[in-house]
Amino acid sequence: MCHSSKMKYLDDEVYLEKIRAGNVQAYSFLVNKHKSLAFTLALRMVRNREDAEEIAQDAFLKAYHALPEFKGDSKFSTWLFRIVYNNSINKLRKNVKATVAIDEQAEYDLNFAEMEEELKILHAKERRLYVKEAIDTLDEEEGVIITLFYIEELPSATISEITGLTDANIRVKLHRARKKLQLILQNKLKGELKELL
Repeated sequence: MCHSSKMKYLDDEVYLEKIRAGNVQAYSFLVNKHKSLAFTLALRMVRNREDAEEIAQDAFLKAYHALPEFKGDSKFSTWLFRIVYNNSINKLRKNVKATVAIDEQAEYDLNFAEMEEELKILHAKERRLYVKEAIDTLDEEEGVIITLFYIEELPSATISEITGLTDANIRVKLHRARKKLQLILQNKLKGELKELL
Protein backbone atom coordinates (compact mmCIF):
# COMPACT_ATOMS: atom_id res chain seq x y z
CA MET A 1 0.00 0.00 0.00
CA CYS A 2 1.62 3.23 -1.13
CA HIS A 3 0.79 6.53 0.54
CA SER A 4 2.19 9.76 -0.80
CA SER A 5 3.63 12.15 1.76
CA LYS A 6 1.20 14.76 0.41
CA MET A 7 -1.76 12.61 1.46
CA LYS A 8 -4.31 14.36 3.66
CA TYR A 9 -4.86 12.36 6.81
CA LEU A 10 -7.97 12.37 8.96
CA ASP A 11 -7.93 13.05 12.68
CA ASP A 12 -6.31 10.18 14.63
CA GLU A 13 -9.58 9.53 16.46
CA VAL A 14 -11.27 8.54 13.17
CA TYR A 15 -8.70 5.77 12.61
CA LEU A 16 -8.86 4.71 16.28
CA GLU A 17 -12.65 4.34 16.00
CA LYS A 18 -12.23 2.15 12.89
CA ILE A 19 -9.69 -0.02 14.71
CA ARG A 20 -12.02 -0.37 17.72
CA ALA A 21 -14.76 -1.43 15.28
CA GLY A 22 -12.52 -4.24 14.03
CA ASN A 23 -10.82 -2.63 11.01
CA VAL A 24 -7.18 -3.36 11.90
CA GLN A 25 -6.05 -2.03 8.48
CA ALA A 26 -6.83 1.50 9.72
CA TYR A 27 -3.70 1.30 11.89
CA SER A 28 -1.50 1.53 8.78
CA PHE A 29 -2.83 5.08 8.28
CA LEU A 30 -1.71 6.03 11.79
CA VAL A 31 1.71 4.50 11.10
CA ASN A 32 2.11 6.40 7.83
CA LYS A 33 0.84 9.62 9.38
CA HIS A 34 3.29 9.59 12.30
CA LYS A 35 6.29 7.52 11.18
CA SER A 36 8.39 10.47 10.00
CA LEU A 37 8.25 12.34 13.31
CA ALA A 38 8.60 9.11 15.32
CA PHE A 39 11.82 8.36 13.42
CA THR A 40 13.07 11.94 13.79
CA LEU A 41 12.52 11.92 17.55
CA ALA A 42 14.34 8.60 17.92
CA LEU A 43 17.18 9.75 15.67
CA ARG A 44 17.67 12.96 17.66
CA MET A 45 18.21 10.88 20.76
CA VAL A 46 20.14 7.80 19.64
CA ARG A 47 21.91 9.45 16.67
CA ASN A 48 21.96 6.21 14.70
CA ARG A 49 19.62 5.63 11.75
CA GLU A 50 19.27 1.85 12.18
CA ASP A 51 18.58 2.15 15.91
CA ALA A 52 16.11 4.98 15.29
CA GLU A 53 14.20 2.93 12.69
CA GLU A 54 14.08 -0.06 15.05
CA ILE A 55 12.89 2.14 17.94
CA ALA A 56 10.13 3.74 15.84
CA GLN A 57 8.91 0.37 14.51
CA ASP A 58 8.91 -1.12 18.01
CA ALA A 59 6.98 1.91 19.32
CA PHE A 60 4.25 1.37 16.70
CA LEU A 61 4.01 -2.32 17.66
CA LYS A 62 3.84 -1.51 21.39
CA ALA A 63 1.23 1.18 20.76
CA TYR A 64 -0.87 -1.23 18.66
CA HIS A 65 -0.82 -3.95 21.34
CA ALA A 66 -1.56 -1.39 24.06
CA LEU A 67 -4.46 0.25 22.17
CA PRO A 68 -7.10 -1.40 24.39
CA GLU A 69 -5.51 0.39 27.39
CA PHE A 70 -5.29 3.75 25.55
CA LYS A 71 -7.96 5.90 27.21
CA GLY A 72 -7.45 9.03 25.13
CA ASP A 73 -6.33 11.19 28.08
CA SER A 74 -3.74 12.63 25.73
CA LYS A 75 -3.62 12.72 21.92
CA PHE A 76 -2.67 9.43 20.27
CA SER A 77 0.41 11.09 18.72
CA THR A 78 1.58 12.38 22.12
CA TRP A 79 1.15 8.92 23.63
CA LEU A 80 2.98 7.33 20.68
CA PHE A 81 5.90 9.77 20.85
CA ARG A 82 6.21 9.13 24.58
CA ILE A 83 6.65 5.43 23.73
CA VAL A 84 9.28 6.40 21.13
CA TYR A 85 11.04 8.53 23.73
CA ASN A 86 11.02 5.78 26.37
CA ASN A 87 12.26 3.23 23.82
CA SER A 88 15.09 5.61 22.97
CA ILE A 89 16.02 6.01 26.64
CA ASN A 90 16.06 2.22 27.05
CA LYS A 91 18.27 1.86 23.96
CA LEU A 92 20.70 4.46 25.30
CA ARG A 93 20.84 2.66 28.65
CA LYS A 94 21.47 -0.67 26.91
CA ASN A 95 24.29 0.94 24.94
CA VAL A 96 25.69 2.30 28.22
CA LYS A 97 25.54 5.78 26.76
CA ALA A 98 22.90 7.10 29.12
CA THR A 99 23.88 10.28 30.93
CA VAL A 100 22.48 11.96 34.00
CA ALA A 101 20.85 14.57 31.77
CA ILE A 102 18.97 11.91 29.77
CA ASP A 103 17.83 10.20 32.99
CA GLU A 104 16.54 13.53 34.29
CA GLN A 105 14.63 14.14 31.07
CA ALA A 106 12.97 10.73 31.37
CA GLU A 107 11.25 11.94 34.54
CA TYR A 108 9.37 14.66 32.67
CA ASP A 109 5.92 13.86 31.42
CA LEU A 110 6.43 15.54 28.07
CA ASN A 111 3.84 16.56 25.57
CA PHE A 112 5.90 15.89 22.46
CA ALA A 113 3.62 17.70 20.03
CA GLU A 114 4.03 20.91 22.06
CA MET A 115 7.77 20.33 22.46
CA GLU A 116 8.15 19.84 18.72
CA GLU A 117 6.34 23.14 18.11
CA GLU A 118 8.58 24.91 20.63
CA LEU A 119 11.68 23.56 18.90
CA LYS A 120 10.39 24.67 15.50
CA ILE A 121 9.78 28.19 16.85
CA LEU A 122 13.19 28.28 18.53
CA HIS A 123 14.78 26.94 15.35
CA ALA A 124 13.12 29.50 13.10
CA LYS A 125 13.87 32.51 15.31
CA GLU A 126 17.37 31.72 16.50
CA ARG A 127 18.92 29.32 14.01
CA ARG A 128 20.93 32.03 12.23
CA LEU A 129 22.18 33.42 15.53
CA TYR A 130 23.25 29.98 16.78
CA VAL A 131 24.94 29.10 13.51
CA LYS A 132 26.74 32.45 13.45
CA GLU A 133 27.93 32.04 17.04
CA ALA A 134 29.06 28.49 16.29
CA ILE A 135 30.86 29.57 13.11
CA ASP A 136 32.65 32.26 15.10
CA THR A 137 34.30 29.53 17.20
CA LEU A 138 35.79 27.81 14.14
CA ASP A 139 39.18 28.89 12.83
CA GLU A 140 38.96 31.57 10.15
CA GLU A 141 39.44 29.31 7.14
CA GLU A 142 36.82 26.81 8.30
CA GLY A 143 34.46 29.66 9.14
CA VAL A 144 34.79 31.11 5.67
CA ILE A 145 34.26 27.77 3.94
CA ILE A 146 31.19 26.91 6.04
CA THR A 147 29.71 30.38 5.51
CA LEU A 148 30.23 30.26 1.76
CA PHE A 149 28.97 26.71 1.38
CA TYR A 150 25.97 26.68 3.74
CA ILE A 151 24.89 30.27 4.19
CA GLU A 152 25.72 31.64 0.75
CA GLU A 153 25.11 28.22 -0.87
CA LEU A 154 28.05 28.53 -3.23
CA PRO A 155 29.37 25.43 -5.04
CA SER A 156 32.77 24.12 -3.94
CA ALA A 157 34.27 25.10 -7.33
CA THR A 158 33.40 28.75 -6.59
CA ILE A 159 34.74 28.44 -3.04
CA SER A 160 37.92 26.98 -4.54
CA GLU A 161 38.25 30.08 -6.73
CA ILE A 162 37.65 32.39 -3.76
CA THR A 163 40.02 30.65 -1.32
CA GLY A 164 42.63 29.22 -3.66
CA LEU A 165 42.18 25.82 -2.02
CA THR A 166 41.73 22.66 -4.11
CA ASP A 167 38.27 21.09 -4.38
CA ALA A 168 39.46 18.04 -2.38
CA ASN A 169 40.93 20.27 0.33
CA ILE A 170 37.65 22.16 0.63
CA ARG A 171 35.72 18.90 1.02
CA VAL A 172 38.05 17.75 3.81
CA LYS A 173 37.80 21.10 5.60
CA LEU A 174 34.01 21.16 5.17
CA HIS A 175 33.77 17.71 6.72
CA ARG A 176 35.92 18.70 9.73
CA ALA A 177 34.14 22.01 10.21
CA ARG A 178 30.71 20.32 10.01
CA LYS A 179 31.69 17.91 12.79
CA LYS A 180 32.91 20.78 14.99
CA LEU A 181 29.75 22.80 14.29
CA GLN A 182 27.55 19.82 15.09
CA LEU A 183 29.17 19.43 18.51
CA ILE A 184 28.96 23.15 19.28
CA LEU A 185 25.29 23.39 18.24
CA GLN A 186 24.36 20.18 20.09
CA ASN A 187 25.83 21.53 23.31
CA LYS A 188 24.17 24.89 22.80
CA LEU A 189 20.76 23.39 22.03
CA LYS A 190 21.00 20.98 24.96
CA GLY A 191 21.10 24.03 27.25
CA GLU A 192 18.13 25.59 25.46
CA LEU A 193 16.15 22.35 25.70
CA LYS A 194 16.68 22.20 29.46
CA GLU A 195 15.30 25.73 29.73
CA LEU A 196 12.32 24.80 27.54
CA LEU A 197 11.57 21.75 29.64
